Amino acid sequence: MDYEESLMIKAAWYYYFEDMTQQQVAGLMGITRMRVMKLLEKARQTGIIQFRLRKDGEKRMLLERRLMSAFHLKDAFVVPAPIDPSAVNAGVAEAASLYISERLRDDSLINIGYGDTPSRILNNLATIAEQPLTCVSLTGGVSYYLPDTRSNVFNAKLHLIPAPLLTSSPEMAEALRHESSVMELSRMTALAQMTVVGIGAMHESATIFKSGVLNTNDFLYLRMQGAVGDLLSHFFDKEGRVLQTPIEERLISTPLETLKTLHNVIGVAAGDSKVDAIRAALRGQYLDVLITDDRTAEKALAVDEGQD
Repeated sequence: MDYEESLMIKAAWYYYFEDMTQQQVAGLMGITRMRVMKLLEKARQTGIIQFRLRKDGEKRMLLERRLMSAFHLKDAFVVPAPIDPSAVNAGVAEAASLYISERLRDDSLINIGYGDTPSRILNNLATIAEQPLTCVSLTGGVSYYLPDTRSNVFNAKLHLIPAPLLTSSPEMAEALRHESSVMELSRMTALAQMTVVGIGAMHESATIFKSGVLNTNDFLYLRMQGAVGDLLSHFFDKEGRVLQTPIEERLISTPLETLKTLHNVIGVAAGDSKVDAIRAALRGQYLDVLITDDRTAEKALAVDEGQD
């Protein structure tokens, strides 16, 4: 063992095993702090120091990197899938709330989409936020943006589009879109620090079907048109292309082309029924960040990486 290697081992021991600062190591060894930094870096490069993540953490980190690479995302956050499938939405909503709260400023304005998962995120954020949140709804359908009555604290100011999600006719939808109050909220969305959306599946349990906004016939019609899921209730095909249907014409919802222009669009979704929808939303490049669980991430990546 040569002198340089002995120094690397000594510096690494003091720094990593005895929790000394680099300055303390330098003082103890009688060398400069810069010399300590170079010794530690060389120890890492030569394998004297070897870092190992816990297996489950390493797996999730690799999934995140693969998602970012495959779909050109700015970030991805993958959490463990719950044992109970019914807890999927609650799990990713909680993770998303913590992810978002870490990045909030005191004057943060957040855009919130329609659906069960965004509703959970909003309630979680409004409960844990130290400073009041200001949130803007991206769609009509006021009820899904209102506080959960079980929440003791709801620290958020809501700006809601005063309109239904789906109107009775295209003419009514067009008239509502040009109402001054609706147009004002649309202008506010461009100022938001981040945008949070759920990804809906073509499944009877999806919020838009379960709530009765769309019925069984609508579901079958959309299936026949090639729909695999939706963002903000805009239904799209497997490549993420919006389907031009009579339902689309009656929507009061931020267009997906507008969504692409917003800052830090965070998609939150997980579960076997949502894999196709998540993959299509990613292919459509509507999202900057995806928050999901490891089982969903693996399935979403499978086709795009030729594993299926």
